[in-house]
Amino acid sequence: MDAVEKALKKQLICAIAFSLMFAAGIPMIIFGAVRSAWALMAAGIAFAAAGFYGTPIVWINYGDKVAQRRVVYAVTKEHLLTVQDVAAQLSKTEKDVRNLLSVCFNKGYLSGYVRQGDNIALNEAKAPEERKHAAECRFCGAKFAYTGDVAICPYCGAADERIS
Repeated sequence: MDAVEKALKKQLICAIAFSLMFAAGIPMIIFGAVRSAWALMAAGIAFAAAGFYGTPIVWINYGDKVAQRRVVYAVTKEHLLTVQDVAAQLSKTEKDVRNLLSVCFNKGYLSGYVRQGDNIALNEAKAPEERKHAAECRFCGAKFAYTGDVAICPYCGAADERIS
């Protein structure tokens, strides 16, 4: 949930910045033209153009992030683990929910979960076990298996890094 919250916050800041650029660009053009401050006027033109074209795009992207956050919340907090359940809860089509889930999995917003068709499950994959080594204690002659770098005989308790 933290990853999607961080992305949402970043997108909101970007959207507000573009909105402010658009609002500040027009007065910058006017004051730059009136006072013959060509640098201010050029900056105002750049701000107004970036704000005019960029503001709708970044706000639409913000809306997309809100939808992604809602899907992540439905899966992680409400424990809705099928496309049908999430679609019913969010009043969206199953196709839209499948697309949103794909985006959320691709961006890593649903870490700890795996998607199995239309079902979502906790990822219960186990970490690979440490490799076991066979050893013979050179003190008591017992044969045993150990993991790691140091072999400790389970019979006599002798520790040896060079047990063969």
